Amino acid sequence: MTLYRRAAWAAGLVLSTCLAFLLADYAVAATRAPRDASQIKSLQEQLKSDASLAPRLAAEQKRITEARLARKLRDRWLAWTLILAACAFLASAKRAVRPWQPLAPKPIPALPSRDRQGAVPRPINEPPPLDLSYVDTAIAQHGRGRESAIPLLQAIQTHYRYLPDEALRRICELTDVTPAQIASTSSFYAQFRRSPVGKHIVRVCHGTACHVSGARQITEELRRYLAIPDGADTDPSRTFTLDEVACLGCCSLAPVLMVDGHTAGRLTPASARNALEETA
Repeated sequence: MTLYRRAAWAAGLVLSTCLAFLLADYAVAATRAPRDASQIKSLQEQLKSDASLAPRLAAEQKRITEARLARKLRDRWLAWTLILAACAFLASAKRAVRPWQPLAPKPIPALPSRDRQGAVPRPINEPPPLDLSYVDTAIAQHGRGRESAIPLLQAIQTHYRYLPDEALRRICELTDVTPAQIASTSSFYAQFRRSPVGKHIVRVCHGTACHVSGARQITEELRRYLAIPDGADTDPSRTFTLDEVACLGCCSLAPVLMVDGHTAGRLTPASARNALEETA
């Protein structure tokens, strides 16, 4: 890890140096070009009245041409060095990236007591450990390259109904997909969830027809009825997850919601609660 970091630093230094030389060379050439052009034009005007200036004009033109050719060759070598340094920097930086780590270390719990048979009882509210065997199956099916990031995330989302941190860490350990790639992809596409979903999915339409018919009041009433905290979309018991969608294709029934694929329309806040009670 330390070796790759040193290589990345060295490549970055070469990269910065080449870029600085290229910028400086461009600035000097941009400053010198108008002055050389003015000098050549002045000699050409003087040559009309004094033919003895012809050798001087030829010498200046030769000097300018040689300087431009030398700068072109120098810039070409600097450009190639810049490309190679960039490749070395990316390769070293990728190797030096730390593996997936949780955002904050979890406190170590006290050792639980054992029953008479020596078994450790599971806390009542603690969920069972996540079965990660499906992650290995998905990797075998979709591949280990960086291009497999989206298919893998889609498979994990379909199986677990959200993207568990344990499954994402497993993907990073067994494939070339990086934590940064997973974070950017899962935050860009709205289909991916990073938190557990409820047993029932409630989709409330907020299209134009539903909006003017009171969809906002229905959503607020359902959030109050389900005691969903601010900033969350799932109730504490993980029974219902409330989603606001753009359209459900039932504008004639506005306002409308859908619970697990079953549609209820022409709602009021009270009838919306009834639709959830019938599902539960």
